[in-house]
Parts: sequence; structure tokens; C-alpha cells
Amino acid sequence: MAPVRRIPIGSTALMRYLHLRRSDVRRWLIVLAALVTCALPAPVAAEVVRWRVERREPYAGGKSFGNVGPYERWRGKLWFALDPESPSNRPIVDLELAPRSDPGRKVEAEADFEMLVPVQRERANGSLFYEVNNRGNKTAPSIVDGGGDDFLCRQGFVVLWTGWIAELLPGGERLRLTTPAPLLDGRPVRGTVRYELVVDQPGERANIAHRGNIASYPPVVESLGSAQLTRRERQADRREVVPRSDWRLIVHPVDPNAGTAMPLIELEVTGGLKPGWIYEVVYEATTPIVPGIGLAAIRDAVASLKYDRSAERNPLVVDDRPSPIQRAIGFGTSQSGRCLRHFLWEGFNADEQGRMVFDGVIAHVAGGGLGSFNHRFASPNRTNGQHEEQSFAADFFPFAYGDATDPHTGKVDGILRRARRSHVVPKLFHTQSTSEYWHRAGSLVHTDPMGEQDAVIPDEVRIYTFSGTQHGPGSGLPAAPGNGTVSGNPADYRPFMRALVSAMDDWVRGRREPPPSVYPRIVDGTLVDWRPQSSGWPGVPGIEYPTVIHTPYLLERGPEWETRKIATVEPPREVAAYRVRIPAFAADGNERGSLSLPAIQVPVGSYFGWNLRGERIGAAGELLSLQGGFIPFPKSESDRVQSGDPRPSLHGRYRDFAEYQDHYMRMAGDLARAGYLLDEELPRLQILCGKFRDRFER
Repeated sequence: MAPVRRIPIGSTALMRYLHLRRSDVRRWLIVLAALVTCALPAPVAAEVVRWRVERREPYAGGKSFGNVGPYERWRGKLWFALDPESPSNRPIVDLELAPRSDPGRKVEAEADFEMLVPVQRERANGSLFYEVNNRGNKTAPSIVDGGGDDFLCRQGFVVLWTGWIAELLPGGERLRLTTPAPLLDGRPVRGTVRYELVVDQPGERANIAHRGNIASYPPVVESLGSAQLTRRERQADRREVVPRSDWRLIVHPVDPNAGTAMPLIELEVTGGLKPGWIYEVVYEATTPIVPGIGLAAIRDAVASLKYDRSAERNPLVVDDRPSPIQRAIGFGTSQSGRCLRHFLWEGFNADEQGRMVFDGVIAHVAGGGLGSFNHRFASPNRTNGQHEEQSFAADFFPFAYGDATDPHTGKVDGILRRARRSHVVPKLFHTQSTSEYWHRAGSLVHTDPMGEQDAVIPDEVRIYTFSGTQHGPGSGLPAAPGNGTVSGNPADYRPFMRALVSAMDDWVRGRREPPPSVYPRIVDGTLVDWRPQSSGWPGVPGIEYPTVIHTPYLLERGPEWETRKIATVEPPREVAAYRVRIPAFAADGNERGSLSLPAIQVPVGSYFGWNLRGERIGAAGELLSLQGGFIPFPKSESDRVQSGDPRPSLHGRYRDFAEYQDHYMRMAGDLARAGYLLDEELPRLQILCGKFRDRFER
């Protein structure tokens, strides 16, 4: 046996043994270091520091959901650490002014979360359904699950909600975000803010945030004497200044345990607040939040569940088994649908490593808007409407998903422009009721900014307009007028939503393409000017047609708005208008060119997306925010002739209820075969159809 040759271990001796010069060793060490670096796993995103599940309980009393089995409901907190120097965080306004931690020199924030997780993780379908909550509240249990027996759980989704708004008051299990306040030279930032409120009932005082459970920026006490309050009955009226001696702001103390520096502030006016009138208060405020952290918080929470393999930074990782999340679908309703559009527009669909966050996005009833989500003294909970909140930063260019040119500024932009540049364009559904065309500039999603021609829709986008529906789904049956001049719109579009959630999941999995877009278009005459001489409205006797519509404007907010997102002109000045359109009406008062429920394809009345404020709540004749309407057909031909109604009567359209039901269910079957309804909806729709039987009794 040959003797073992010992290798010398001293560095010089080792070099002689290998016949290497020092320069050779240095070169090989550099190569070796590079190879080791390449072999190491990519660093995980550092933004999510930790998740903590504080409460774990059986969901729905331990009920089993189809083949997935029972779910657990988790509630807790997660913590973020954001690097202001990271390119992915540079879009966040004022992040560089926020206090930083030591030694990490990062900005810290925390958020509430709630998650629904299958007890048997291996039965999850691999998709995260993340709903951007609406002002701290969940909407998917109503908009998607409502009437559908916990659809999301039956499909096997892991469902997640996290806090993203720091403006919310605590309570009611609202999901909140806590962020630091930016500082200038070690002092709280100051600036001009504007609040607007409208009440529907007389009262002495009301929250200036317009909605309950929302805080406001604290005023600078020494400058309150120069604050100004104006009021006007209608949006187009001239503002009337209220004498300073006739009003005051009531700033409620901040609970030190509430996790916010923002108080509840009420406006009190001598003689009380007039119903329907628009009250605007402008004052100098202090201690803003950094609202753009909310967009990063959405990004980082989802990215951590998709990509992180650490149990501390991903609560779905157990015993070194990988996370069950392979893809993520983002869903948002109204304000939170606008948040998702804004999220994409500002480039947040790429995480810090450049990886895709949402594989699919469903922006529901968002209209043409973005939001007041990322500027100094932002108001994330504000929207835009014809009568209320019209000039807050919500509806502004760009409106469409593909690139367009703003005719007033010459800018070229689109919702997906940054995502396309970063190669993180998700599959996207834009779903909207026809109320969005009246109240939320919905036509600008699929036209040019002046409404002159149809826009080119990107290949990754589908648009579905639900004909004859309002912002929120109805019960399926006609309702009383309430605060409007006509009955509320009863159309229930939730069966469409469940089919489209399923279609989106199939699309992001690569299983199949979704059904084609359906929305009204200029080219075929189904998207028209809103005025009665152009819209096709049949002129039903006794029914007042709108004389107003919500129109977005290019607004002047001051010289620092474009570069630093600081508004110094409040209220802003109107520079120029964009142009909106609406779906055309058929002769029976129903809307054309959109995706129609069986109840609207086979109608018992006219379903439409507008309603007007009644005398009782003030500002009569202005649009009733986000509400649609319904006018039943006259029952018989004699009723029709006697009333002068130009629409066909119920018995003029259908011989009897059996014929009506036959047409109704045939339309439902056609929609299911085309992929717009699930087969499981058909029995439910048949039951709903049966509730119209008494309308056919002579």
C-alpha cells in the first residue's frame, strides 16, 4: 500500500504544492467568491419583519367547505421595515422624512391582518385571494360570497386582508395601519388641508371626514382663527363664506392606546347643518401620516406569503414545508378597487426583488379613478362624485389601462405603464356597474380622455360592464325609493362576480382564457352622450331624468403638486374638463351593449344606473351618490295607454309567467355556457325568477 502523502497546510507551502503564484491565488479567490455568491439563495425581501397570529379560531363554527374541509380564522399583526433608499420605495411621498429605526435606518410600520386558512393546508388551491379592504372593512364576503355559500372557501383560496389606511379610528374590528409621522428639521410637518361633508338629516354637528369612523389631521391651534368654512347647496353653486363666529371645530382627545395621532374632528355650525348642503372647511394642519406606506404594505404582505420561506416572515410556512401560496389575486371594491389601480400605476406590483406581486387583479366598481393614496396630507377615504367630494384627488389622468395622451397637458401615461416597463403586468379584470358611468367616470376606462373614440384595451385586460346595475348589488327584488326619486335598483350582479373570480383563477393558472370583454362602445352606438336627446331614454311620464353627471377635471393644486405631491391651493382650481359617456338606452329604458343578467335580458321593468336626491334630504335633483333605479313596466296595455308610458307593458311582452320563466332560464343557460355564470347559479336564479310570479297576476 502506498504511503499517504500529506499536503502542507501553511499558505506558502500550499502555494508551492499547487505551483501557484500569489497573483494566481488572488485571481482564483475572486472567482471562488463570485461562484459562492451566485450559489447562495437570493436575499429575501426585508420589508416584512414579522407576522404574529394573536387569535386563532375555527371559521364558521368549524363548518366543512366542500372538498377543502374546515377553515381557521387568524387575526393578528405584521410589521414592516422600509428602506427609503430602495428604488422600490422611492415613489412613497415623504418616506424620507419619516423617523427611522436604529441600527437598520429603516422606517417601521405595523398593520392588522385577518386570514382564512384551510386546516389541511395541502387542500388549499395554491392561490391567495387578497382583498384590499374598504376603509378597514371586508367587502368580499358580501360581493363575492354573498348568496353563494362561502364561495371563496369552497374554492380552496387562502383569503387575506391587511390594514393599509392609517386614517381610521379603532373599533369594529377594522383593519388598520400604523405609520410614523414625517418630520422637517425635527418638527411635525404643517400644511393646508380641506375637508368636506354633506349630511342627509338636520343636525348641530358632524364628522368633517364625511364618513363615520375616520379621523382627521389635527389643526394648528394658533392658526385656527384664520380657518375658513364655506357652504353651498349644489356643486355648481357659488361658495358662501360662513362667518368665523358662527362655527367651530370640536377636536376630540386622542386615545393614547389607539395607535394614531389623528383625532375625530366635528364641525358645529350655529343654527345647524342643512341637509344636502356641501360644507367645506380649510385650515392649517399638522402631523400628517405617510399614506404611501399603505401601498407598500399591500405589496410586501403579499410578496412575503408568495416568496418567503421563513416561518417568522410567512405564517403559512410550517415545519420547513413550503408556503401553499403559488400565485396571488388582488381584489378591491370601489375605494379599494381604485387603490389597486393606483397600486399598479405607481409601480408597486414589483416587490423589492423585482418579482411580480399580484398575478391577477380584479378592480371592481372603481370607475375611472385612482385615489388620494400617496401625497402629503392625503385623504385615502375620499372619493369623487357629482354632488359630493368632487374635487378631491381621486379621478385624474390616466384613466385607461393602456397608454393615452392627456389632451390638457400632453402627458402620455396609462395604469399599466410602469408594470409593463418592469415586466410585472398582471392579468386584470375591470368590472363595473352602470352607476360608475354616471357617478364615477366609468367610460374613461375604455375611451380616450375626451370620450371621442374607443381605447385600445391591452391583451392582459378584460372589461365587464354589468348592464342596468348600481354600485352595490341589490337583493334581486324591487325596493322602496328611500332617499331617491325612483325605486332602488334591485339587480344582483354577484353571480357574475363568482364566475369571474373562478375565471381569473383559471387564467392565472394558465388553464384557460376568460370570456371576452363586454362593455358599451362608441363605434357601435352603445356608448353615447348622457343627455336625453342622445341617450335614447324613453321619457317615462312622471320620472325626472338627470340634468347633471359626474365629470372629472384637470385641477390646479399649486406649484408643488406635480413635483412633491404637496397641495397648496385648497379648494383646487378647475382648469379643464374631460368628457364622459353612458351606456345607451333601449326603447324599454334598459341599457344596451353590456353584460346583462337574466333579469335584465328578460326584464319586468327598466333597470338603470342613476337615481336623484329627493326633497327630503336636500339638494333635490342632484345625483344620489352611487345609486341606481328601477321603474316597473305597466302591467297591462290599458295601464300603459292610460299612463302614457312609451315602454311595452308586462303582458304585452310575455303571454304569462311560464313564458317569462322559460325566457329567463334560457338566458341564464346561455350565460353559463359562455362562462359568465357558473352552473351552480342556475338553481338559485330559478328560485329568484319564481319570486316574480305575482307580478303576472291579472
